[in-house]
Amino acid sequence: MSRASVRDRSRAFALVAPLVLFLALFFVWPLWTMVTASVVDDAVTKVLPRTAVAMADWDGSDLPPPAVHGALAEDLRTAQDQQALGEAVRRLNSAVSGFRTLLTRTVTAAREAPDPAALDFAAVDPRWNEPRFWRAIKEAVPPYTDRNLLAALDLRRDAGGSIVAEEPGAAANRIIMLRTFVIAGSVTLACAAIGLPYAMLAAAAGGVMRALLLLAVLVPLWTSLLVRTAAWFILLQQEGLINRTLGSLGIIDAPLPLIFNRLGVIIAMTHVLLPFMVLPIYSVLIAVPRNLMPAAASLGAGPIRAFWRVLLPLAMPGLMSGCLLVFMVAIGYYITPALVGGANDQMISSVIAFYALGTANWGMAGALGLILLAVTLLLYLVYGRLSRSPQLPGA
Repeated sequence: MSRASVRDRSRAFALVAPLVLFLALFFVWPLWTMVTASVVDDAVTKVLPRTAVAMADWDGSDLPPPAVHGALAEDLRTAQDQQALGEAVRRLNSAVSGFRTLLTRTVTAAREAPDPAALDFAAVDPRWNEPRFWRAIKEAVPPYTDRNLLAALDLRRDAGGSIVAEEPGAAANRIIMLRTFVIAGSVTLACAAIGLPYAMLAAAAGGVMRALLLLAVLVPLWTSLLVRTAAWFILLQQEGLINRTLGSLGIIDAPLPLIFNRLGVIIAMTHVLLPFMVLPIYSVLIAVPRNLMPAAASLGAGPIRAFWRVLLPLAMPGLMSGCLLVFMVAIGYYITPALVGGANDQMISSVIAFYALGTANWGMAGALGLILLAVTLLLYLVYGRLSRSPQLPGA
């Protein structure tokens, strides 16, 4: 390879290096962190390495052999990192309630015992005679687990290792996940129903009128999401502008329930996400020749038939792109449902925020985020397959 060729390639790499670094820091690294958090569970292994080795041959059917008792006592006696010990206690306590006080007593006893290997666990706390506490440790010591991914789908493994459904009282993630997809789908349909005619009107207009129509779409994008949601919070109240206007016109006798329910969430999210539907459709329609619809009319096609057979197939790539964008953004919405929706209208993002900020359970937060990522990738693959298909609706 010549020196000039090496210099040209080095210069080209230097030009794309900032982009590669940006993608690595703000895309690849967060995704990798989320994936590892959902499957890595080494909080207990870090604190109890000897116990993990000693429990390898124990089947978990009854109390473990004395070697496991000695290994656990030695691990607890030498545990110096209080933060790591606290994470291990929190992990075990989430599996079996009562581990927090149990391990606190046992750590104190192990450190005060002259011979940790001879420590009588049952004398320290009678709960050590219950195999469920030992089984919880055995289940928690593997560094990799599918527990979070299963829990995100309201599944778990029973004592035999088989995957079973969670108890009805503890199963909530699938319901919230389904609710998220229903709300996102409803918002997508509403945006499509409004965005397609609006984009057609903007593409057919010209001059100042087109600029004003596009400006009306772009202005919300320049406004903070929190400000737009707060504005709808005011507009949708019982004494808000919408109810007052409808009441003054005599259309309604009592205020409509427009806030703290599903309808308010869909209205607010539709307004916020409408530009993501209008702009892709407009970018496609602006390239369609203006004489196609008159040509269809001259061949005997009515307005509806011309729209269905001519304009809609040509606008379909933009409509599909808009639906994909709106749905992908909608399934991750948090602020709008939290402010405008009620208790039964919260989406999966609020659950992720609860696990990440409320309980510091990064594994569950990562697992739920990984499921949303998988759904998004699946939708993108479906979109890619449909966009390459020659069969378009109405064709």
